[in-house]
Amino acid sequence: MAQAICLGELLIDFVPTVTGTGLIDAPAFIKAPGGAPGNVAVGLARLGVQSAFMGKVGDDVFGHFLAQTLADTGVDVRPLRFSAEARTALAFVSLRADGEREFMFYRHPSADMLFNPREVDVEAIQQAKLLHFGSISLIGEPSRSATLYAVDTARDAGCLISYDPNLRLPLWPDAEAARNGMLLGLKKAHVVKLSDDESEFLTGFSDLETARQALWHDDLKLMVVTRGRAGCVYFTPEFSGAVESFTVEAIDATGAGDGFVAGLLQGILADPAIIQDETRLRELCRFANAVGAIATLKRGAIPALPDREQVREFLNRAIPDRAAIGSCG
Repeated sequence: MAQAICLGELLIDFVPTVTGTGLIDAPAFIKAPGGAPGNVAVGLARLGVQSAFMGKVGDDVFGHFLAQTLADTGVDVRPLRFSAEARTALAFVSLRADGEREFMFYRHPSADMLFNPREVDVEAIQQAKLLHFGSISLIGEPSRSATLYAVDTARDAGCLISYDPNLRLPLWPDAEAARNGMLLGLKKAHVVKLSDDESEFLTGFSDLETARQALWHDDLKLMVVTRGRAGCVYFTPEFSGAVESFTVEAIDATGAGDGFVAGLLQGILADPAIIQDETRLRELCRFANAVGAIATLKRGAIPALPDREQVREFLNRAIPDRAAIGSCG
C-alpha cells in the first residue's frame, strides 16, 4: 500500500502554447493533467515514494485520461472514484507577461466537488504514513465533509498530515469564506506549505515571522513559506531560516509549488526526525527548491515534475540565487 495519500482535486489544465500572454490572447492550448494534490502524488512517485491519489473525476474521457496518467507514473489510483453525475474539472491557465498566472475554471459542478465521505478509502489511509491535502476540496459539500473525515481518520491512525492552502479565490463565494476554509485545513495539519501571498492573505501581515505567530498552533511541526524567486523560509518550534532559490529560465510555473511539496515530503517520509535537525532540513529545502525550479522548465504541471536523478543532476550544476527566475511558487 501507499506511504503517502494525496487527496483532493484532479483536473485538466489547458496551458497556452506561448508564454507571456493572457487567456484572451492565447492562440492555442495544450492539454496537461493537473490539480495540486494529483501533482504532488506524481511528484512523490517520481521521487521514489509509493503514493496514492484519493478523490473523484468524471466517468468521461478526461477522467480516464487522468487516472491512466497517474497510474503510468506509478501512483496507486485504487482510492480514485468516478462520477456519472458530473464531468472532470477543467482549468485554463496562462502565464502573463508580468509573471502572474491567470486561471479560469470549469466546475459547475465538477466531479471532484461531489466526492463524499462514503467514498473515502479508510483502509488505504490507515495503512499510510502521510496524508496530504489542499484547500480546494474544502470549498463546498460534500467534498468538505469527505476531506475532513479523511483527515480525521488519518490523524487517528497516527499519520502525518500535510496541507497546502493553495489559494484560488475565484472558486470561493468570497474572500472571508476562502480565509475561513483555508484556516480550517491548516488547523488540522502537522506540516504546512504556503506561499508568501497566501500567508499575507490569511493573516494580513506581510512580515513572515508575524504571520507565522498568527498561524501557528501546537500540533504544527513545520511551516514552509515559498517566496517564488526568493526561495523559501522554514519555521519549526525550535528554529527558523531561509534557503535561496535557483536561477532558471522559466517556461510555465504551473505545478512548481506542488513540486516543492513533493520534494519536501519525500525527505520527511524518509526520516521524520529531519524536521528537528536544522542542517539537514536546510538541505531538504534546497532539494525541494530544486524540484520546484525544474518544474517550471516545461509546460504543464505533471509533465514537468522531475525524478530523483534529474534533481541530482540539476543540483550538481546549479548555483543558488536570491534573484532566481521562477523557482518554487
